[in-house]
Amino acid sequence: MSKYSIQEFINETKKTKEPKDSFDLETDRILDVQLAGNLWAKMGSMIAYIGDVKFEREGLMDHGADRMLKKAFTSEGSELMSATGKGQIYLSDQGKKITILDLQGEKITVNGNDLLAFQPSVNWDIHMMRKVAGMMSGGLFNIILEGQGKIAITTYYEPLTLLVEPGKPVMTDPSATVAWSGHLEPEFKTDMNYKTFLGRGSGESIQMKFEGEGFVIVQPCFEGTSNQ
Repeated sequence: MSKYSIQEFINETKKTKEPKDSFDLETDRILDVQLAGNLWAKMGSMIAYIGDVKFEREGLMDHGADRMLKKAFTSEGSELMSATGKGQIYLSDQGKKITILDLQGEKITVNGNDLLAFQPSVNWDIHMMRKVAGMMSGGLFNIILEGQGKIAITTYYEPLTLLVEPGKPVMTDPSATVAWSGHLEPEFKTDMNYKTFLGRGSGESIQMKFEGEGFVIVQPCFEGTSNQ
């Protein structure tokens, strides 16, 4: 048989394993969800499914009046879709690498663009940022998740986790910042000078500053500059 035959292609690319859990990775860039109830996922992330599953766009009142007001008046919040039923769903986001995290009562804050899916048992809320800081960082919004259950986040290439220790603050570029310990409260640090306005600055004139104790997850690529 030719190594370029259709059958050979099917053999190399077909699904080869059964998921070990309700959230499992089919590949590093495809999330395999065994659905038996409901799930929240990023709008447009479904690439295929098997079974009896219904997808619906998130409604304004699906998560309560408080979050509805935050979304309506700040334009902050990733559009979500609900998946309901029983079957197998495959999710992906522009070919980004997927990481599954199993929350055991912890709290984590995730950049809204980097949240792929989460189980309904996880509590979540939209983090209100200072308006000026949000504008300067390119309109970033964050989602706080906590409780029990699995979440899936995405990164361009391999993520890097930096530990934040007392007296040793960590500074990151907002566009490269994916997630951080839920109890950390980042501040925006600006480094504006005449070189910045003359176009001779490094480009990193705005940073997020994390102080205290915890962790920060960054990706080796700026959000919006790669589809790898």
